[in-house]
Amino acid sequence: MAARLTRDEVLKVARLARLKFSDAELDDYTEKLGSVLAYVDSLNEIDTEDIEPMVHAVELSNVFRSDQVMPSLSRDAALSNAPKTDGQFFLVPQILDAE
Repeated sequence: MAARLTRDEVLKVARLARLKFSDAELDDYTEKLGSVLAYVDSLNEIDTEDIEPMVHAVELSNVFRSDQVMPSLSRDAALSNAPKTDGQFFLVPQILDAE
């Protein structure tokens, strides 16, 4: 089993994530995260030698519909609710420098 999770390790992760915890919260999260890590570590004890890897735990099938050519909106209909257009394209604020 892995080493026990320390309060200082949880505090370091909290700082990296820019989270502030009270002392009581820090103690609580140390215990809870330690339990989660202990559980995950216990999974290493399971013999998976004869188990084939799988992509998903549940059988899945393709749920996509087949592609069908259908009429699309006209340019005027597509631009009709836009706040700003030039009659041909949507106009949006520039977000990148023009360099």
